[in-house]
Amino acid sequence: MGLSTHVLDTAHGCPAAGMAYRLCEAGSGQVLREGVTNADGRCDGPLLAGEAFVPGRYELRFAVADYFRAKGVTLPEPPFLEEVTLAFGVADATAHYHVPLLVSPWSYSTYRGS
Repeated sequence: MGLSTHVLDTAHGCPAAGMAYRLCEAGSGQVLREGVTNADGRCDGPLLAGEAFVPGRYELRFAVADYFRAKGVTLPEPPFLEEVTLAFGVADATAHYHVPLLVSPWSYSTYRGS
């Protein structure tokens, strides 16, 4: 079915619009897709779908510190979270995988959503 994500800024209680992300193949690090989240904190369209969506290990990398700096948050140097990398596996390419990120400058969480 496909892979999607969205990012929520838990420090400000809003979607994380404008956060840079990269989807990579785990192991090789090959970038499969990259971009910036839209006004709703989502990617425009699925990250992977159709024949490109195959079982395997993937990484979603989010530029957290750059996002919070752009929002005017003063971060220490180095920041506690520079980049958040979510490493996950896809076992069933006929299913939908939604991998959200809830993030602040000091913490993050994720889960397999619907």
